[in-house]
Amino acid sequence: MKKTVEEHAARFSEKAAEYDDSKSDEYHACASLVVDYAAPNADDVVLDLGAGTGAIALALAPDAERVLARDISEGMMEEGRRKADERGLANVAFAYGEFRDPEIDPDQRVDVVTSNFALHHLADDEKRAAIREMAATGARRIVLGDVAFFEEPDPEAPFYGPEVDDPATVGTLVEAFTVEGFAVTAVERVHDQVAVIVAERGAALADAAETGSVEGRGA
Repeated sequence: MKKTVEEHAARFSEKAAEYDDSKSDEYHACASLVVDYAAPNADDVVLDLGAGTGAIALALAPDAERVLARDISEGMMEEGRRKADERGLANVAFAYGEFRDPEIDPDQRVDVVTSNFALHHLADDEKRAAIREMAATGARRIVLGDVAFFEEPDPEAPFYGPEVDDPATVGTLVEAFTVEGFAVTAVERVHDQVAVIVAERGAALADAAETGSVEGRGA
């Protein structure tokens, strides 16, 4: 990680009020795909990591039993809570949590894990540890939207800020999921440096295969 957790938290809190209006078309396309692939059932608990102002958490809440939204920036979470109140969403809980320690109860059931445009702040070994933590929740499905390289990194590209960002290759992320026992069932290329990766395991993968919904989209 190129900056400390505290530095990242302060940076995002400073821009929380304008954050939603500052995002690119690619960001919104990525978020939309994460929501579509997450597809929680009415009795599912979703853990959204790096939840920010709630782009994913608030979109999934109407379809889920509960959404646990975790972030390190109190300013971003305050925006998320405000939007949840405006929309009358009582099943979203914003609270402090890091990728490698989401601070959920050990006996808390988690069915789906999501994250959008946040994991790229970690170094590759930290990303692997974060994915290990996601897997440890017992979730059947993980949907990750993030800055990630399909080809050679380009520091001049709009999604890569070398001073704060540390994106991985798509291959590195896919490997991290497979090491944890997940099968990657879809990879969406939103931009040369933006990907959505869907990983499933166990009964969820078998069910997807039976219904013909497993998709291998070329990286």
